[in-house]
Amino acid sequence: MKILYGVVGEGMGHAMRSRVVLEHLVGQGHEIEIMASGRAAEFLTKRFEGVNKIHGFHMIYEENRVRRGKTLFSNVTQGAAGLPKNIAAYFELIQAFRPEVVISDFESWTYLFAKTHGLPILSIDNMQIINRCTHGPDIIRGDEADFTVTRLFIKGKLPFCDHYLVTSFFRPPIRKPRTTLYPPILRPEILRANRRQGDHLLVYQTAEGNDALADTLQKTGLECRIYGMRRGIQEEQVEGNLRYRPFSEDGFIDDLASARAVIAGGGFTLMGEAVYLHKPMLAVPIRHQFEQVLNARYLEREGFGRSANSLADPATILDFVKVVPECAEKLAAYAQNGNQDLFDGIDALLDRAAAGVLS
Repeated sequence: MKILYGVVGEGMGHAMRSRVVLEHLVGQGHEIEIMASGRAAEFLTKRFEGVNKIHGFHMIYEENRVRRGKTLFSNVTQGAAGLPKNIAAYFELIQAFRPEVVISDFESWTYLFAKTHGLPILSIDNMQIINRCTHGPDIIRGDEADFTVTRLFIKGKLPFCDHYLVTSFFRPPIRKPRTTLYPPILRPEILRANRRQGDHLLVYQTAEGNDALADTLQKTGLECRIYGMRRGIQEEQVEGNLRYRPFSEDGFIDDLASARAVIAGGGFTLMGEAVYLHKPMLAVPIRHQFEQVLNARYLEREGFGRSANSLADPATILDFVKVVPECAEKLAAYAQNGNQDLFDGIDALLDRAAAGVLS
């Protein structure tokens, strides 16, 4: 089929997961046109033909929290400049490609294309779990306002798709029809990784303004292999028990596969990879980003790790290390058949779309 595929550019998780699905679709012989924004467009352009860059929503982070005012102002001003380019790309695509089905990873322009042209549309992402599943009071307690705002935003983002394929390592009750839960999408590099037990902590920190973290890690006395806190370095820098590492996909994956445990934010991609590799995780979600809060709380509920509001107190990390064996025991029971279940679900839905019976 001729498939229009949209990828939101906020963060890199959507792009990395979409790459896996796109490789499967290309391998199945489908013809793909991709619409993506931000870093997602740059990432996918290196791997696929037919990538169209458009303006997309983005967030501004400071001191490990979402700055709502700056985020709103930036999106309004940049959106005004980016809108004409989006419209131009939109109409150029209408004339040249003529897709038969649309798949959206939380991306609005492809969704609007499908709705205005009567095309079947599939949603593939992890965000829809907030709206399409039921969550208990223990998951939303203390963040009811953020939960409500986030759920309403997600509900209005891609409403009335023909089917929602939702990826998740946890399984809350589904409350809406045309919804199926699948395991997290995993990069082939993760599936091939040599999982083994090491003594180091893998620390992944990308948000700027969290300077106290290094002091906290230093006080633990544990070997910490740190990515993201010194973005410009070209070689490893060692300061006592801290090893600051330059970005390397292969190096990062090997450090993850051999880690004793992981300390990172509440992003879904790394969390799903840690769960698959049976690595206990201490998750520190960004404030006011409820999707990360949700991930971290379910991680703790499943017994796969712990959730923390901050790492300012060294005891937070030391207490986590004490429960790592307990978390590892829980993780030992987790298994998934790579990405095959999701691929089978996509293929079945595309077969129905080709037969005209998806809607």
